[in-house]
Amino acid sequence: MRHGTQHADVATAELETALAGGPFHIALRAAITARGLPLQRVQHHLSRYGVKVGVTSLSYWQQGARRPQRPESLRAVRALEEILQLPDESLIRLLTRADERSEPQRPGGRSYRSLVEASGVLEELLAELESTLDGGLHTIGHHERVRIGAHRELVARESQHIVRAHRDGVDRYVAIHHGDPGCAPDRTGVHALENCRTGRVRWHRDTGVLVAELLFDTRLRAGDTFLFRYAFEDGTAGASSEYVRGFSFAGGQYALQVGFAEDALPVRCHRFTQHSPAAPRSGRQELPLSGHHRSVHLVEPRVRSGIVGIGWDWE
Repeated sequence: MRHGTQHADVATAELETALAGGPFHIALRAAITARGLPLQRVQHHLSRYGVKVGVTSLSYWQQGARRPQRPESLRAVRALEEILQLPDESLIRLLTRADERSEPQRPGGRSYRSLVEASGVLEELLAELESTLDGGLHTIGHHERVRIGAHRELVARESQHIVRAHRDGVDRYVAIHHGDPGCAPDRTGVHALENCRTGRVRWHRDTGVLVAELLFDTRLRAGDTFLFRYAFEDGTAGASSEYVRGFSFAGGQYALQVGFAEDALPVRCHRFTQHSPAAPRSGRQELPLSGHHRSVHLVEPRVRSGIVGIGWDWE
């Protein structure tokens, strides 16, 4: 009994510290832990307040992989303050503080706020297509080729994807493209290259997010594998300085290759990782640019949830 009491005291102390200093995701996780509620129960309580939030979203919020920003999400945060028996505005205040402290966007890169806004938009676009984040598929291998043009713009990217179904009846994959700042997603081309065809396409102009259904000609059974190829033709934004790939789930191998036009070569390139959009970048490693092929690449033998990317400097 004493051990349980000590554990509760520690959890309460951690919660008080997190509410005082943040950040938001640490405070939310501490509150859920202190109350001893599984996420399914938290979701159930939210539904009684008339707020619909998925268990996956709640998990992302407490991991710091995403942050509530849409009106419906902010309603959920206020309801969470009551459900978790927290002081009024305690979680909302931490969100506001994070907004005020968010770092400015560096030229050609993506700010924390832009990534968070894009993740909220992505949820809405996937909901329109009645798709979940993984779509019933696990990635076994993904080889992605990005092409940077003569004007330093992201011209196109092509993917070869190998997946395995983890439930019966899967017959499509939803591909996601997040263009560089200033892009025009309505002018981005979607090309189904092998073993698939293009279905519905949705986009959001302000964030540059585009989602596209790639339809298979078969319904997979649980355990079946499938290989397909597709591409996005962009070239609608200004100079690009990095390519970022986010992973919601751990999975198989990922290889990224970035190729540059002959008359637009960067002076240096590097790879990097991030645990979440809110986390600092780490794992920086210089990448030698192949003179003959004008490209750099990285390989992740087994990806972890988070962000991996390649950045480059023009001068």
